[in-house]
Amino acid sequence: MGRTLPAIAQVFLHEQESFARFRRALRRSDQMVLDDLFAEAQQHLAAAAYAAHALPFEVFLLSMLLEEHKQVMHLRHRIEELERLAAPAEQAGERHA
Repeated sequence: MGRTLPAIAQVFLHEQESFARFRRALRRSDQMVLDDLFAEAQQHLAAAAYAAHALPFEVFLLSMLLEEHKQVMHLRHRIEELERLAAPAEQAGERHA
């Protein structure tokens, strides 16, 4: 039996190619951001293969969102660490004032 659905990698490449004109219309800096988003989505192609019920591009967008949210969570954690480290120094400065 042959495949009834195209391989997810082929679908991904087709979707990415369909945005070629949109990409060209963007500023160079925005083109780089869009390229990064597609690269982030590409990291999740194996998982996307299991989402047969969804539209492929929805899965790719969700993959992009997942990666962006991971970065936000990492930055939040880092800010909390820095605030925790800065708090004792601030308290020591207040005692000496």
